Amino acid sequence: MKISDYGFLSDCQSAALVSRRGSVDWYCVPRFDSPSVFGRLLDPQAGHWSLHPRGDFSSKRSYADETLVLKTTFRTGSGSVEVTDAMALHPSHRGHNIGREAPHLLLRSVRGIEGSVEMVMEFVPRFEYGLTHPHFRKAGAGIIIVGGPVELRLISSVKIDMQENDLTAGFTVAAGDHANFSLSFREGFRASHAPVPDVEAALREAAGIWKSWSDEHENYEGLYPEAVRRSAVVLQGLTFQPSGSLVAAATTSLPEILGGGANWDYRYSWLRDASLTMRALWIAACPDEPQRFFDWISRASGRVGREAVQIMYGVEGERDLSEHTLDNLTGFEGSKPVRIGNDAWRQKQLDVLGEVLNAAYILRKKMGKLDAWVRDMLIVFADHAASSWKEPDAGIWEARDRERHYTLSKIMCWVALDRAVRLAGALGASKRRVSRWSRARDDVHRTILTEAWNDDVQAYTGAFGSDRLDAALLLAPIMEFLPSGDKRMRATIDAISNRLVAGGLVRRWQEEENGFVICTYWLVECLAMAGRVDEASELFERVTAKANDLGLLSEMIDSRSGVLLGNFPQAFSHVGLINAAWRLTQETSGGEKEKG
Repeated sequence: MKISDYGFLSDCQSAALVSRRGSVDWYCVPRFDSPSVFGRLLDPQAGHWSLHPRGDFSSKRSYADETLVLKTTFRTGSGSVEVTDAMALHPSHRGHNIGREAPHLLLRSVRGIEGSVEMVMEFVPRFEYGLTHPHFRKAGAGIIIVGGPVELRLISSVKIDMQENDLTAGFTVAAGDHANFSLSFREGFRASHAPVPDVEAALREAAGIWKSWSDEHENYEGLYPEAVRRSAVVLQGLTFQPSGSLVAAATTSLPEILGGGANWDYRYSWLRDASLTMRALWIAACPDEPQRFFDWISRASGRVGREAVQIMYGVEGERDLSEHTLDNLTGFEGSKPVRIGNDAWRQKQLDVLGEVLNAAYILRKKMGKLDAWVRDMLIVFADHAASSWKEPDAGIWEARDRERHYTLSKIMCWVALDRAVRLAGALGASKRRVSRWSRARDDVHRTILTEAWNDDVQAYTGAFGSDRLDAALLLAPIMEFLPSGDKRMRATIDAISNRLVAGGLVRRWQEEENGFVICTYWLVECLAMAGRVDEASELFERVTAKANDLGLLSEMIDSRSGVLLGNFPQAFSHVGLINAAWRLTQETSGGEKEKG
Protein backbone atom coordinates (compact mmCIF):
# COMPACT_ATOMS: atom_id res chain seq x y z
CA MET A 1 0.00 0.00 0.00
CA LYS A 2 0.98 3.62 -0.52
CA ILE A 3 0.35 6.40 1.97
CA SER A 4 -1.83 8.05 -0.67
CA ASP A 5 -4.11 4.98 -0.66
CA TYR A 6 -5.63 6.02 2.68
CA GLY A 7 -8.63 8.11 3.60
CA PHE A 8 -8.92 9.93 6.91
CA LEU A 9 -11.77 9.58 9.42
CA SER A 10 -12.06 11.57 12.64
CA ASP A 11 -14.43 12.34 15.49
CA CYS A 12 -12.18 15.23 16.59
CA GLN A 13 -10.74 13.07 19.35
CA SER A 14 -9.29 10.06 17.55
CA ALA A 15 -8.67 8.96 13.97
CA ALA A 16 -8.84 6.03 11.57
CA LEU A 17 -7.21 5.50 8.18
CA VAL A 18 -9.10 3.45 5.57
CA SER A 19 -7.43 2.10 2.45
CA ARG A 20 -8.93 2.28 -1.02
CA ARG A 21 -9.39 -1.50 -0.70
CA GLY A 22 -11.75 -0.95 2.23
CA SER A 23 -9.41 -1.85 5.08
CA VAL A 24 -9.16 0.11 8.34
CA ASP A 25 -5.40 -0.22 8.83
CA TRP A 26 -4.97 2.43 11.54
CA TYR A 27 -7.28 3.15 14.44
CA CYS A 28 -6.34 4.61 17.81
CA VAL A 29 -9.04 5.15 20.44
CA PRO A 30 -10.08 7.11 22.48
CA ARG A 31 -7.36 9.69 21.60
CA PHE A 32 -5.17 10.35 18.59
CA ASP A 33 -2.15 9.17 20.60
CA SER A 34 -3.77 6.08 22.15
CA PRO A 35 -2.29 2.64 21.35
CA SER A 36 -3.64 1.26 18.11
CA VAL A 37 -6.41 -1.32 17.81
CA PHE A 38 -5.74 -1.74 14.09
CA GLY A 39 -2.12 -1.11 13.10
CA ARG A 40 -1.52 -2.88 9.79
CA LEU A 41 -0.27 0.47 8.49
CA LEU A 42 2.95 -0.28 10.42
CA ASP A 43 3.05 -4.10 10.30
CA PRO A 44 1.04 -6.77 8.44
CA GLN A 45 0.34 -8.55 11.76
CA ALA A 46 -0.75 -5.48 13.77
CA GLY A 47 -4.47 -5.70 13.03
CA HIS A 48 -7.02 -4.53 10.46
CA TRP A 49 -10.73 -4.46 9.65
CA SER A 50 -11.33 -5.06 5.96
CA LEU A 51 -14.62 -4.91 4.07
CA HIS A 52 -14.58 -5.45 0.30
CA PRO A 53 -15.86 -7.65 -2.53
CA ARG A 54 -14.54 -11.18 -2.91
CA GLY A 55 -12.27 -11.59 -5.91
CA ASP A 56 -11.29 -8.86 -8.36
CA PHE A 57 -12.73 -5.39 -8.03
CA SER A 58 -12.02 -1.73 -8.73
CA SER A 59 -12.77 1.14 -6.39
CA LYS A 60 -13.45 4.87 -6.53
CA ARG A 61 -13.99 7.06 -3.49
CA SER A 62 -14.81 10.54 -2.30
CA TYR A 63 -15.93 12.40 0.78
CA ALA A 64 -19.60 13.28 1.01
CA ASP A 65 -19.65 17.04 0.38
CA GLU A 66 -17.44 18.97 2.85
CA THR A 67 -17.33 16.22 5.47
CA LEU A 68 -15.13 13.37 6.69
CA VAL A 69 -17.76 10.78 5.73
CA LEU A 70 -16.01 8.53 3.21
CA LYS A 71 -17.87 6.79 0.38
CA THR A 72 -16.15 4.06 -1.65
CA THR A 73 -17.77 2.47 -4.69
CA PHE A 74 -16.57 -1.07 -5.45
CA ARG A 75 -17.27 -2.51 -8.91
CA THR A 76 -17.04 -6.19 -9.83
CA GLY A 77 -18.05 -8.29 -12.82
CA SER A 78 -21.39 -9.04 -11.13
CA GLY A 79 -22.37 -5.63 -9.78
CA SER A 80 -21.40 -2.73 -7.56
CA VAL A 81 -21.76 -1.64 -3.95
CA GLU A 82 -21.08 1.51 -1.99
CA VAL A 83 -19.32 1.33 1.40
CA THR A 84 -19.75 4.34 3.69
CA ASP A 85 -17.27 4.83 6.54
CA ALA A 86 -17.30 7.44 9.28
CA MET A 87 -16.73 8.03 12.96
CA ALA A 88 -19.93 8.96 14.77
CA LEU A 89 -20.35 12.43 16.26
CA HIS A 90 -22.41 13.49 19.27
CA PRO A 91 -25.78 14.77 17.95
CA SER A 92 -25.96 17.69 20.39
CA HIS A 93 -22.55 19.08 19.35
CA ARG A 94 -22.80 20.85 16.02
CA GLY A 95 -21.12 23.79 14.33
CA HIS A 96 -18.15 25.07 16.30
CA ASN A 97 -18.94 22.57 19.10
CA ILE A 98 -18.32 19.56 16.84
CA GLY A 99 -16.44 16.79 18.62
CA ARG A 100 -16.51 18.28 22.13
CA GLU A 101 -17.93 14.89 23.14
CA ALA A 102 -17.57 11.71 21.09
CA PRO A 103 -19.44 8.39 21.30
CA HIS A 104 -16.30 6.57 20.06
CA LEU A 105 -18.19 4.68 17.36
CA LEU A 106 -16.66 3.54 14.07
CA LEU A 107 -19.44 3.04 11.52
CA ARG A 108 -19.40 1.00 8.30
CA SER A 109 -22.30 0.40 5.92
CA VAL A 110 -22.58 -1.52 2.64
CA ARG A 111 -25.32 -0.59 0.16
CA GLY A 112 -26.05 -2.57 -3.01
CA ILE A 113 -26.14 -0.40 -6.12
CA GLU A 114 -26.58 -2.84 -9.03
CA GLY A 115 -26.45 -6.57 -9.61
CA SER A 116 -25.22 -8.62 -6.66
CA VAL A 117 -21.81 -8.62 -5.03
CA GLU A 118 -20.29 -11.22 -2.73
CA MET A 119 -18.59 -9.41 0.15
CA VAL A 120 -15.89 -10.44 2.61
CA MET A 121 -15.38 -8.95 6.08
CA GLU A 122 -12.27 -9.61 8.18
CA PHE A 123 -12.10 -8.18 11.71
CA VAL A 124 -8.62 -8.68 13.16
CA PRO A 125 -8.00 -6.43 16.20
CA ARG A 126 -4.54 -6.40 17.76
CA PHE A 127 -4.37 -4.18 20.83
CA GLU A 128 -1.35 -2.20 22.03
CA TYR A 129 0.28 -1.79 18.61
CA GLY A 130 -0.08 -5.49 17.77
CA LEU A 131 1.17 -6.88 21.07
CA THR A 132 -2.15 -8.26 22.39
CA HIS A 133 -4.57 -10.70 20.76
CA PRO A 134 -8.23 -10.31 21.75
CA HIS A 135 -10.80 -12.44 23.52
CA PHE A 136 -14.19 -12.77 21.80
CA ARG A 137 -17.58 -13.58 23.32
CA LYS A 138 -21.09 -13.36 21.96
CA ALA A 139 -23.42 -10.98 23.78
CA GLY A 140 -26.61 -11.37 21.76
CA ALA A 141 -27.72 -11.58 18.16
CA GLY A 142 -25.04 -9.99 15.98
CA ILE A 143 -23.17 -8.59 19.02
CA ILE A 144 -19.64 -9.63 19.92
CA ILE A 145 -17.59 -8.28 22.81
CA VAL A 146 -13.89 -7.89 22.01
CA GLY A 147 -11.78 -8.05 25.16
CA GLY A 148 -8.22 -6.93 25.78
CA PRO A 149 -6.52 -3.92 27.40
CA VAL A 150 -9.65 -2.02 26.35
CA GLU A 151 -13.07 -3.42 25.48
CA LEU A 152 -14.73 -3.10 22.10
CA ARG A 153 -18.18 -4.13 20.92
CA LEU A 154 -18.78 -5.16 17.33
CA ILE A 155 -22.37 -5.17 16.09
CA SER A 156 -23.15 -6.71 12.72
CA SER A 157 -26.32 -7.14 10.68
CA VAL A 158 -24.83 -10.22 8.99
CA LYS A 159 -23.75 -13.55 10.47
CA ILE A 160 -20.19 -13.56 11.78
CA ASP A 161 -17.91 -16.57 12.09
CA MET A 162 -15.77 -16.44 15.22
CA GLN A 163 -12.24 -17.88 15.13
CA GLU A 164 -9.70 -17.86 17.92
CA ASN A 165 -8.01 -14.59 16.92
CA ASP A 166 -10.31 -12.95 14.39
CA LEU A 167 -13.85 -12.65 13.08
CA THR A 168 -14.94 -13.17 9.47
CA ALA A 169 -18.10 -12.91 7.44
CA GLY A 170 -19.12 -13.72 3.90
CA PHE A 171 -22.37 -12.29 2.56
CA THR A 172 -24.01 -11.19 -0.67
CA VAL A 173 -25.46 -7.72 -1.26
CA ALA A 174 -27.99 -7.18 -4.04
CA ALA A 175 -29.20 -3.84 -5.35
CA GLY A 176 -31.05 -2.03 -2.58
CA ASP A 177 -29.71 -4.27 0.20
CA HIS A 178 -27.81 -2.98 3.21
CA ALA A 179 -25.31 -4.57 5.59
CA ASN A 180 -24.25 -2.54 8.61
CA PHE A 181 -21.46 -2.69 11.18
CA SER A 182 -20.50 -0.60 14.18
CA LEU A 183 -17.55 -0.78 16.55
CA SER A 184 -17.79 0.93 19.92
CA PHE A 185 -15.18 1.56 22.59
CA ARG A 186 -15.85 1.39 26.29
CA GLU A 187 -13.76 3.88 28.21
CA GLY A 188 -12.97 2.40 31.61
CA PHE A 189 -14.02 -1.00 32.91
CA ARG A 190 -16.92 0.53 34.81
CA ALA A 191 -18.23 2.54 31.89
CA SER A 192 -20.84 1.35 29.43
CA HIS A 193 -20.81 1.21 25.67
CA ALA A 194 -22.69 3.75 23.60
CA PRO A 195 -26.30 2.75 22.87
CA VAL A 196 -26.73 0.33 19.97
CA PRO A 197 -26.77 2.61 16.94
CA ASP A 198 -28.93 2.72 13.86
CA VAL A 199 -25.86 2.75 11.61
CA GLU A 200 -27.46 4.34 8.57
CA ALA A 201 -29.08 7.06 10.69
CA ALA A 202 -25.79 7.64 12.55
CA LEU A 203 -23.95 8.03 9.23
CA ARG A 204 -26.49 10.56 8.01
CA GLU A 205 -26.19 12.36 11.33
CA ALA A 206 -22.37 12.45 11.10
CA ALA A 207 -22.61 13.88 7.58
CA GLY A 208 -25.11 16.47 8.77
CA ILE A 209 -22.94 17.51 11.71
CA TRP A 210 -19.85 17.89 9.51
CA LYS A 211 -21.95 19.84 7.01
CA SER A 212 -23.17 22.13 9.79
CA TRP A 213 -19.55 22.85 10.68
CA SER A 214 -18.67 23.53 7.04
CA ASP A 215 -21.70 25.77 6.53
CA GLU A 216 -20.82 27.77 9.66
CA HIS A 217 -17.32 28.30 8.28
CA GLU A 218 -18.17 29.23 4.70
CA ASN A 219 -16.42 32.58 4.96
CA TYR A 220 -13.42 32.03 2.71
CA GLU A 221 -13.59 34.31 -0.32
CA GLY A 222 -10.39 33.65 -2.20
CA LEU A 223 -8.67 31.54 -4.82
CA TYR A 224 -8.76 27.73 -4.80
CA PRO A 225 -11.81 27.56 -2.51
CA GLU A 226 -12.35 23.80 -2.84
CA ALA A 227 -8.78 22.95 -1.76
CA VAL A 228 -8.94 25.49 1.08
CA ARG A 229 -12.25 24.17 2.40
CA ARG A 230 -11.03 20.57 2.26
CA SER A 231 -7.89 21.59 4.16
CA ALA A 232 -9.99 23.39 6.76
CA VAL A 233 -12.03 20.22 7.34
CA VAL A 234 -8.80 18.21 7.69
CA LEU A 235 -7.47 20.68 10.29
CA GLN A 236 -10.73 20.39 12.18
CA GLY A 237 -10.43 16.61 12.03
CA LEU A 238 -6.92 16.86 13.52
CA THR A 239 -8.14 19.02 16.39
CA PHE A 240 -8.61 17.37 19.78
CA GLN A 241 -11.79 19.22 20.60
CA PRO A 242 -11.99 18.64 24.37
CA SER A 243 -8.87 20.80 24.81
CA GLY A 244 -8.61 22.72 21.54
CA SER A 245 -5.14 21.35 20.70
CA LEU A 246 -4.23 20.36 17.15
CA VAL A 247 -2.07 17.31 16.41
CA ALA A 248 0.61 17.53 13.73
CA ALA A 249 -0.69 14.34 12.08
CA ALA A 250 -2.88 11.33 12.78
CA THR A 251 -0.02 8.82 12.56
CA THR A 252 3.37 7.84 13.89
CA SER A 253 6.48 6.62 12.09
CA LEU A 254 5.39 6.96 8.47
CA PRO A 255 8.83 7.42 6.88
CA GLU A 256 10.33 10.53 5.31
CA ILE A 257 12.35 8.10 3.15
CA LEU A 258 11.13 4.57 2.43
CA GLY A 259 13.33 2.13 4.30
CA GLY A 260 14.95 4.93 6.28
CA GLY A 261 14.98 5.68 9.99
CA ALA A 262 13.52 9.22 10.00
CA ASN A 263 10.23 7.98 11.44
CA TRP A 264 8.64 10.13 14.14
CA ASP A 265 5.49 10.22 16.24
CA TYR A 266 3.47 13.28 15.20
CA ARG A 267 0.32 12.72 17.26
CA TYR A 268 1.12 15.71 19.50
CA SER A 269 0.71 19.46 19.37
CA TRP A 270 3.67 21.74 18.57
CA LEU A 271 3.81 25.39 19.60
CA ARG A 272 5.98 25.93 16.53
CA ASP A 273 2.98 25.53 14.30
CA ALA A 274 0.98 28.08 16.26
CA SER A 275 1.14 31.32 14.32
CA LEU A 276 0.92 29.73 10.88
CA THR A 277 -1.97 27.57 12.04
CA MET A 278 -3.67 30.61 13.57
CA ARG A 279 -3.44 32.43 10.29
CA ALA A 280 -4.81 29.43 8.38
CA LEU A 281 -7.74 28.95 10.75
CA TRP A 282 -8.46 32.67 10.76
CA ILE A 283 -8.58 32.61 6.97
CA ALA A 284 -10.53 29.40 6.42
CA ALA A 285 -12.72 29.15 9.52
CA CYS A 286 -14.59 31.26 12.03
CA PRO A 287 -12.55 32.93 14.79
CA ASP A 288 -13.56 30.41 17.46
CA GLU A 289 -11.08 27.76 16.30
CA PRO A 290 -7.90 29.87 16.50
CA GLN A 291 -9.13 31.42 19.74
CA ARG A 292 -9.53 27.97 21.33
CA PHE A 293 -6.13 26.85 20.05
CA PHE A 294 -4.47 29.89 21.60
CA ASP A 295 -6.35 29.32 24.86
CA TRP A 296 -5.00 25.77 24.86
CA ILE A 297 -1.42 27.01 24.34
CA SER A 298 -1.83 29.34 27.30
CA ARG A 299 -3.14 26.56 29.55
CA ALA A 300 -0.61 23.94 28.45
CA SER A 301 2.36 26.26 28.98
CA GLY A 302 1.29 27.03 32.54
CA ARG A 303 3.36 29.43 34.59
CA VAL A 304 6.70 29.81 32.83
CA GLY A 305 9.77 30.71 34.84
CA ARG A 306 13.42 30.79 33.85
CA GLU A 307 13.33 27.34 32.28
CA ALA A 308 13.25 26.94 28.50
CA VAL A 309 9.77 27.04 27.00
CA GLN A 310 8.57 23.55 26.07
CA ILE A 311 7.98 23.24 22.34
CA MET A 312 5.24 20.57 22.27
CA TYR A 313 2.63 18.86 24.42
CA GLY A 314 0.24 15.96 24.46
CA VAL A 315 -3.33 16.66 23.39
CA GLU A 316 -4.42 17.47 26.94
CA GLY A 317 -1.27 19.39 27.83
CA GLU A 318 0.94 16.46 28.91
CA ARG A 319 4.60 17.46 29.10
CA ASP A 320 6.51 14.17 29.29
CA LEU A 321 6.37 12.62 25.81
CA SER A 322 9.34 10.30 26.27
CA GLU A 323 10.15 8.32 23.17
CA HIS A 324 10.60 4.58 22.80
CA THR A 325 10.66 2.11 19.92
CA LEU A 326 8.27 -0.75 19.20
CA ASP A 327 10.59 -3.54 18.12
CA ASN A 328 7.67 -5.89 17.38
CA LEU A 329 6.62 -3.79 14.38
CA THR A 330 8.38 -3.96 11.01
CA GLY A 331 7.35 -0.43 10.03
CA PHE A 332 5.64 0.96 6.94
CA GLU A 333 7.19 -0.80 3.94
CA GLY A 334 9.93 -2.06 6.25
CA SER A 335 10.89 1.40 7.52
CA LYS A 336 12.19 0.93 11.07
CA PRO A 337 12.22 1.90 13.84
CA VAL A 338 8.62 2.55 14.82
CA ARG A 339 8.61 5.22 17.51
CA ILE A 340 6.04 6.08 20.15
CA GLY A 341 6.49 9.41 21.91
CA ASN A 342 8.80 12.14 20.67
CA ASP A 343 11.96 13.22 22.49
CA ALA A 344 11.88 16.58 20.74
CA TRP A 345 9.87 17.70 23.79
CA ARG A 346 13.20 17.93 25.62
CA GLN A 347 14.81 20.24 23.07
CA LYS A 348 15.39 23.97 23.30
CA GLN A 349 13.87 25.61 20.24
CA LEU A 350 13.83 29.38 20.48
CA ASP A 351 11.52 29.83 17.49
CA VAL A 352 8.46 28.90 19.58
CA LEU A 353 8.70 32.23 21.41
CA GLY A 354 8.03 34.13 18.21
CA GLU A 355 5.37 31.76 17.03
CA VAL A 356 3.26 32.13 20.15
CA LEU A 357 3.61 35.92 20.28
CA ASN A 358 2.83 36.18 16.59
CA ALA A 359 -0.29 34.09 17.18
CA ALA A 360 -1.34 36.51 19.92
CA TYR A 361 -0.73 39.42 17.57
CA ILE A 362 -2.82 37.86 14.81
CA LEU A 363 -5.69 37.36 17.26
CA ARG A 364 -5.32 40.71 19.01
CA LYS A 365 -8.62 42.09 17.74
CA LYS A 366 -10.55 38.96 18.61
CA MET A 367 -9.11 38.46 22.10
CA GLY A 368 -9.90 41.92 23.44
CA LYS A 369 -8.59 42.50 26.94
CA LEU A 370 -6.17 39.76 27.91
CA ASP A 371 -6.47 37.85 31.18
CA ALA A 372 -3.66 38.53 33.63
CA TRP A 373 -2.21 35.03 33.30
CA VAL A 374 -2.17 35.30 29.50
CA ARG A 375 -0.41 38.66 29.70
CA ASP A 376 2.14 37.21 32.11
CA MET A 377 2.88 34.30 29.78
CA LEU A 378 3.41 36.54 26.76
CA ILE A 379 5.61 38.91 28.74
CA VAL A 380 7.75 36.02 29.97
CA PHE A 381 8.06 34.70 26.40
CA ALA A 382 9.26 38.11 25.22
CA ASP A 383 11.70 38.32 28.14
CA HIS A 384 13.02 34.90 27.19
CA ALA A 385 13.58 36.08 23.62
CA ALA A 386 15.44 39.17 24.86
CA SER A 387 17.72 37.14 27.14
CA SER A 388 18.28 33.96 25.13
CA TRP A 389 18.44 34.95 21.46
CA LYS A 390 22.24 34.71 21.49
CA GLU A 391 22.11 31.04 22.56
CA PRO A 392 22.31 28.05 20.19
CA ASP A 393 19.34 25.69 19.92
CA ALA A 394 18.03 22.63 18.06
CA GLY A 395 16.27 24.67 15.37
CA ILE A 396 12.96 24.31 13.58
CA TRP A 397 13.96 20.95 12.05
CA GLU A 398 14.76 19.52 15.51
CA ALA A 399 18.40 18.56 14.95
CA ARG A 400 19.40 15.69 17.23
CA ASP A 401 23.17 15.92 16.84
CA ARG A 402 24.05 19.27 18.44
CA GLU A 403 22.76 22.79 18.96
CA ARG A 404 23.70 25.58 16.54
CA HIS A 405 23.00 29.25 16.00
CA TYR A 406 20.13 28.67 13.57
CA THR A 407 19.15 31.74 11.59
CA LEU A 408 15.41 31.10 11.72
CA SER A 409 15.53 30.70 15.50
CA LYS A 410 17.08 34.19 15.70
CA ILE A 411 14.48 35.55 13.28
CA MET A 412 11.68 34.16 15.42
CA CYS A 413 13.23 35.74 18.51
CA TRP A 414 13.06 39.00 16.57
CA VAL A 415 9.40 38.23 15.81
CA ALA A 416 8.72 37.63 19.51
CA LEU A 417 10.25 40.96 20.45
CA ASP A 418 8.65 42.86 17.58
CA ARG A 419 5.16 41.55 18.35
CA ALA A 420 5.65 42.14 22.07
CA VAL A 421 6.51 45.79 21.36
CA ARG A 422 3.42 46.11 19.15
CA LEU A 423 1.29 44.47 21.87
CA ALA A 424 2.87 46.47 24.70
CA GLY A 425 -0.34 48.33 25.54
CA ALA A 426 -2.46 45.18 25.64
CA LEU A 427 0.20 43.45 27.73
CA GLY A 428 0.41 46.30 30.21
CA ALA A 429 4.20 46.18 29.89
CA SER A 430 6.25 48.89 31.58
CA LYS A 431 8.11 51.47 29.47
CA ARG A 432 11.40 50.14 30.81
CA ARG A 433 10.57 46.60 29.71
CA VAL A 434 9.36 47.72 26.29
CA SER A 435 12.55 49.72 25.84
CA ARG A 436 14.59 46.60 26.62
CA TRP A 437 12.55 44.59 24.11
CA SER A 438 13.07 47.28 21.47
CA ARG A 439 16.83 47.37 21.97
CA ALA A 440 17.07 43.58 21.85
CA ARG A 441 14.90 43.48 18.72
CA ASP A 442 17.24 45.88 16.94
CA ASP A 443 20.31 43.94 18.12
CA VAL A 444 18.88 40.68 16.80
CA HIS A 445 18.08 42.24 13.45
CA ARG A 446 21.56 43.71 12.98
CA THR A 447 23.24 40.48 14.06
CA ILE A 448 21.25 38.33 11.63
CA LEU A 449 21.97 40.63 8.69
CA THR A 450 25.68 40.40 9.47
CA GLU A 451 26.15 36.78 10.61
CA ALA A 452 23.66 34.89 8.45
CA TRP A 453 24.73 36.27 5.08
CA ASN A 454 27.25 34.16 3.17
CA ASP A 455 29.09 35.90 0.32
CA ASP A 456 30.11 32.62 -1.31
CA VAL A 457 26.56 31.28 -1.32
CA GLN A 458 25.09 34.73 -2.05
CA ALA A 459 22.23 34.02 0.32
CA TYR A 460 21.25 33.93 3.96
CA THR A 461 22.09 30.45 5.20
CA GLY A 462 20.49 28.15 7.75
CA ALA A 463 22.95 28.84 10.57
CA PHE A 464 25.55 31.45 11.41
CA GLY A 465 28.90 30.61 9.77
CA SER A 466 27.32 27.92 7.59
CA ASP A 467 27.27 27.57 3.81
CA ARG A 468 24.12 25.43 3.90
CA LEU A 469 20.95 26.77 2.33
CA ASP A 470 17.79 26.15 4.36
CA ALA A 471 14.25 26.53 3.03
CA ALA A 472 13.16 27.67 6.51
CA LEU A 473 14.57 31.09 5.57
CA LEU A 474 11.52 31.53 3.32
CA LEU A 475 9.70 32.46 6.53
CA ALA A 476 11.74 35.67 6.83
CA PRO A 477 9.50 37.75 4.52
CA ILE A 478 6.35 35.89 5.61
CA MET A 479 7.12 36.93 9.21
CA GLU A 480 7.94 40.48 8.03
CA PHE A 481 11.58 40.27 9.10
CA LEU A 482 12.64 41.46 5.65
CA PRO A 483 10.54 42.44 2.63
CA SER A 484 10.63 39.99 -0.26
CA GLY A 485 11.98 42.80 -2.42
CA ASP A 486 15.05 43.34 -0.24
CA LYS A 487 18.13 42.71 -2.38
CA ARG A 488 19.63 39.99 -0.18
CA MET A 489 16.27 38.43 0.62
CA ARG A 490 15.48 38.30 -3.09
CA ALA A 491 18.85 36.63 -3.68
CA THR A 492 18.03 34.08 -0.97
CA ILE A 493 14.65 33.31 -2.51
CA ASP A 494 16.35 32.87 -5.90
CA ALA A 495 19.03 30.62 -4.41
CA ILE A 496 16.38 28.41 -2.83
CA SER A 497 14.38 28.35 -6.08
CA ASN A 498 17.45 27.41 -8.10
CA ARG A 499 19.20 24.98 -5.76
CA LEU A 500 16.60 23.44 -3.48
CA VAL A 501 13.77 22.78 -5.94
CA ALA A 502 13.64 19.27 -7.38
CA GLY A 503 10.71 17.81 -9.28
CA GLY A 504 8.81 21.05 -8.73
CA LEU A 505 9.06 20.70 -4.92
CA VAL A 506 11.20 22.50 -2.35
CA ARG A 507 13.64 20.45 -0.28
CA ARG A 508 14.67 21.76 3.13
CA TRP A 509 18.35 21.52 2.17
CA GLN A 510 20.40 20.24 -0.73
CA GLU A 511 21.24 16.87 0.83
CA GLU A 512 17.57 16.01 1.26
CA GLU A 513 16.09 13.71 -1.35
CA ASN A 514 12.42 14.65 -1.17
CA GLY A 515 10.27 17.74 -1.26
CA PHE A 516 8.87 19.19 1.95
CA VAL A 517 5.29 20.27 1.33
CA ILE A 518 5.01 23.35 3.56
CA CYS A 519 8.38 24.66 2.31
CA THR A 520 6.97 24.53 -1.21
CA TYR A 521 3.95 26.56 -0.09
CA TRP A 522 6.29 29.03 1.66
CA LEU A 523 8.05 29.54 -1.66
CA VAL A 524 4.64 30.15 -3.27
CA GLU A 525 4.05 32.92 -0.73
CA CYS A 526 7.48 34.48 -1.23
CA LEU A 527 7.17 34.47 -5.02
CA ALA A 528 3.71 36.03 -4.79
CA MET A 529 4.95 38.72 -2.38
CA ALA A 530 7.78 39.49 -4.82
CA GLY A 531 5.25 40.08 -7.60
CA ARG A 532 5.97 36.79 -9.39
CA VAL A 533 2.32 35.75 -9.20
CA ASP A 534 2.19 33.58 -12.33
CA GLU A 535 5.22 31.60 -11.15
CA ALA A 536 3.72 31.30 -7.68
CA SER A 537 0.35 30.13 -9.02
CA GLU A 538 1.99 27.49 -11.19
CA LEU A 539 3.98 26.18 -8.21
CA PHE A 540 0.86 26.18 -6.01
CA GLU A 541 -1.09 24.14 -8.54
CA ARG A 542 1.80 21.74 -9.06
CA VAL A 543 2.21 20.86 -5.38
CA THR A 544 -1.53 20.82 -4.65
CA ALA A 545 -2.03 18.35 -7.49
CA LYS A 546 0.20 15.93 -5.55
CA ALA A 547 -2.53 15.45 -2.93
CA ASN A 548 -4.29 12.12 -3.11
CA ASP A 549 -7.70 11.65 -4.69
CA LEU A 550 -9.36 12.83 -1.44
CA GLY A 551 -7.34 16.05 -1.29
CA LEU A 552 -5.12 14.81 1.57
CA LEU A 553 -1.43 15.74 1.89
CA SER A 554 1.41 14.13 3.80
CA GLU A 555 4.50 15.87 5.15
CA MET A 556 6.80 15.12 2.20
CA ILE A 557 6.64 14.04 -1.43
CA ASP A 558 9.17 12.00 -3.38
CA SER A 559 10.74 14.46 -5.84
CA ARG A 560 11.03 11.83 -8.58
CA SER A 561 7.92 9.67 -8.30
CA GLY A 562 5.47 12.09 -6.63
CA VAL A 563 4.70 9.46 -3.95
CA LEU A 564 3.47 10.87 -0.64
CA LEU A 565 5.82 10.32 2.30
CA GLY A 566 5.81 11.07 6.02
CA ASN A 567 3.02 11.25 8.54
CA PHE A 568 -0.50 11.66 7.21
CA PRO A 569 -2.59 13.67 6.88
CA GLN A 570 -0.15 16.40 7.86
CA ALA A 571 -1.59 19.52 9.48
CA PHE A 572 1.41 21.67 8.54
CA SER A 573 0.97 20.83 4.84
CA HIS A 574 -2.71 21.81 4.87
CA VAL A 575 -1.86 24.96 6.85
CA GLY A 576 0.65 25.83 4.12
CA LEU A 577 -1.95 25.28 1.40
CA ILE A 578 -4.47 27.61 3.04
CA ASN A 579 -1.94 30.36 3.71
CA ALA A 580 -0.48 30.16 0.21
CA ALA A 581 -3.93 30.31 -1.40
CA TRP A 582 -4.76 33.39 0.63
CA ARG A 583 -1.43 35.04 -0.21
CA LEU A 584 -2.13 34.51 -3.90
CA THR A 585 -5.60 35.98 -3.37
CA GLN A 586 -4.09 39.06 -1.73
CA GLU A 587 -1.48 39.59 -4.39
CA THR A 588 -3.97 39.26 -7.23
CA SER A 589 -6.50 41.58 -5.58
CA GLY A 590 -4.12 44.30 -4.45
CA GLY A 591 -4.24 43.19 -0.80
CA GLU A 592 -7.83 44.39 -0.42
CA LYS A 593 -8.93 41.19 1.32
CA GLU A 594 -6.35 41.15 4.12
CA LYS A 595 -7.67 39.63 7.33
CA GLY A 596 -6.65 40.02 10.94
